[in-house]
Amino acid sequence: MRAITIREPGGPDVLTLSDLPDPVPGPGEVLVDVAAAGVNRADLSQREGHYPPPPGAPEHPGLEVSGWVSALGEGVTGWSVGEPVCALLAGGGYAEKVAVPVGQLLPVPEGVTVVDAAALPEVACTVWSNVFMLAALRPGELLLVHGGSSGIGTMAVQIARQVGARVAVTAGSAAKLAACAELGAEVLVNYREDDFVEAVRAATDGRGADVVLDVVGAKYLQRNVEVLATGGRLVVIGMQGGRTAELDLGVLMAKRASIHSTGLRARPLAEKAAIVASVRDHVWPLLADGVVRPVVADRLPLAEAARAHTVLTESQHVGKVLLTTGLAAPTS
Repeated sequence: MRAITIREPGGPDVLTLSDLPDPVPGPGEVLVDVAAAGVNRADLSQREGHYPPPPGAPEHPGLEVSGWVSALGEGVTGWSVGEPVCALLAGGGYAEKVAVPVGQLLPVPEGVTVVDAAALPEVACTVWSNVFMLAALRPGELLLVHGGSSGIGTMAVQIARQVGARVAVTAGSAAKLAACAELGAEVLVNYREDDFVEAVRAATDGRGADVVLDVVGAKYLQRNVEVLATGGRLVVIGMQGGRTAELDLGVLMAKRASIHSTGLRARPLAEKAAIVASVRDHVWPLLADGVVRPVVADRLPLAEAARAHTVLTESQHVGKVLLTTGLAAPTS
């Protein structure tokens, strides 16, 4: 198979289209012929040498794919060869084939193309597990999403609105904020020009945000705590703004608030399977109904992985960037 490998840690130019042995599905795994792979900021960190794959995962990048089942490993039931699927991965998605633990497999939602389904697994699992399973966002509460125009952000806005929550977002341009507004965000903050703490307080009569979903990390830590409402929950899922910061615990305690920090890639298989199952139960019906949709900024050929990484680095896009293999659906 063809796959994108990382020649050495470095910039986008180290991504190389290579020939690798086809993977073989082990017990409890499914082999997928890949139609498309989602590109995530974690892939950029791996390319730079900062985010190695967990033990046992493929060395080449890619945390989500879509395609068709091509073989079943020992003990796998409930899936058929040729079935269109998408999947959450620990690595190896930038390829024409990938072996997937069966618990991380999802059907392609009704109304979504097989290619665009690659935009769903990582963001849907990240948003659902953090905002809803962990932080327990409820109807009527306000969710603040940093990076609202990102793949994660666009998914968080849509799902939160469907459960009856209000949504505030930060983004770096008027165009990005307009895209978030179209998805249902009502409090729009250009972080280059405005203070998100002041904006959220103004929109909530001084109460603040009930849940904050943050990809920035250290740079926003103190301000995120300040923007929380009493009983608020801050969930940190990224460190784009650094990993070390000071925090006034008195502010946190006075608000009876909490901070959570999570990752998805290295979780045990059973935990990932539980998240995927919950996503299938709660998010997939929203996709089938058309009230939530994947937001795709660009679809590029697998060989143009370096260009895809440059698009993410330049951060002018809205939603997800996908890499497509050109493989066609199997014929019966």
